[in-house]
Amino acid sequence: MAGLRRWLDDSVVAHGRLPLLCFLLGFIVGFLLIRISVRLIRKRVRWWPGNLRAGNVHIHHMVFGVVLVLLSGIGLVTLYGSSVGTVSVLSAVFGLGAALVLDEFALIYYLRDVYWEEQGRTSVDAVFVAVAVTGLLLLGFHPLWLLDVGDIRHDRSPLGRTFLSLFAFVNLALAAITIAKGKIWTGLFGMFFLPLLFVGALRLSRPGAPWARWRYAGRPRLMQRAIRRERRYRRPVIRAKIFVQDLIAGKPDVVAHMRRAAEEELARTVVPAPAPPHPIGPSRARLTTQPRAGRRRRDRAD
Repeated sequence: MAGLRRWLDDSVVAHGRLPLLCFLLGFIVGFLLIRISVRLIRKRVRWWPGNLRAGNVHIHHMVFGVVLVLLSGIGLVTLYGSSVGTVSVLSAVFGLGAALVLDEFALIYYLRDVYWEEQGRTSVDAVFVAVAVTGLLLLGFHPLWLLDVGDIRHDRSPLGRTFLSLFAFVNLALAAITIAKGKIWTGLFGMFFLPLLFVGALRLSRPGAPWARWRYAGRPRLMQRAIRRERRYRRPVIRAKIFVQDLIAGKPDVVAHMRRAAEEELARTVVPAPAPPHPIGPSRARLTTQPRAGRRRRDRAD
């Protein structure tokens, strides 16, 4: 306990990171509480209130998150420079609202309610990214970490400014290449630890990433190498990721997916049959040819 208090005093409070810590705590608490709530709603526990509705409209908890983020953001801007306690409380509220919003990130991304479906795991990925980046910032890491070495940050000479601009450009460029290769986590963590960016930028792209579409489309051997590498190394990672996602977010709703797929299949296949073609039978042929024959006889008589 004494070690934790010493860390809080020396590494958090002394460096002005208490609001960031409160944001992270509010975010984690908000995410855990809302996940417990939706689990209880899904299991239809009698003593739990359930979904909130306004008439026939289901009010998603993302709405409350947007309101909390808006109000706390206005408070942070308005009370900028006030006491650390006030800013920390507002930061915790901001984190709580951000958790409610990101918990339904898949709804924003897909523009439909996929909370308990396969696509709903996108929300968990977004939450993981937010927690990881905030945790690194809280520990003192930042994308331009090399600038803390010596007095580089405070060097106002032309050489110092050139080095600062060049380092920032290289850092962001390598991060962009790594993320374009489909290595999101490597790109994010690499901004805090530069060697990871070099590894991610130099290695093969993931086969479904934008970089592979741009660079591997006319190179089938390179694409096959990327596919083999992806299947070999990503399989255990994906299994572990799905296990954690199911543990936190719950398994996708198979029944809802089945019903939606059935409705889509019915809408696509159960359609009125086209009208049959009009065959020309003997009677119809006589009807259509008799007037022409009559005209020919009249022509001959004339």
